[in-house]
Amino acid sequence: MSTDRHNALKAWIATILWLIVIGIESSSLGAASNTARFLYPPLHFLFGIDLFRFERVHFFIRKGGHVFGYGLLSLLLFRAWRETLRLPGGANWTLRWANLAVLGTMLVASLDEYHQSFNPLRTGSVRDVILDTCAGITVQILLFLWVTLRKSRGSRN
Repeated sequence: MSTDRHNALKAWIATILWLIVIGIESSSLGAASNTARFLYPPLHFLFGIDLFRFERVHFFIRKGGHVFGYGLLSLLLFRAWRETLRLPGGANWTLRWANLAVLGTMLVASLDEYHQSFNPLRTGSVRDVILDTCAGITVQILLFLWVTLRKSRGSRN
């Protein structure tokens, strides 16, 4: 197997493993009532958070989980597409790879929320799809800036 195909395979395996994590979190295991059982005791013990304040903190932890999870998915999809659709000249970033990553992120987020709408412990939310997609877009912007900054610093040396 060539190095390019091997790198593409590794990139897709990492992406698929992360999709499995998202799928598991989409089940009843990721329901607010289940995550609260694990998060409230240590937060109450360490910071003395009462139940009322915990509800707000819990909300932001869960939404932060969306941002992290779908931001990472966007990054992994970008890497997988970059390794699959290699360009001559060794480009590190293209709009094509970024678009495919964002579209993939939006598709997975949509399917995830649709799946949750059938689970009595979960709710499907268009707002979460928007949040997840925005996380994916933000990661692509940051990746573009990082690659551009590295390229400009490399050309100065």
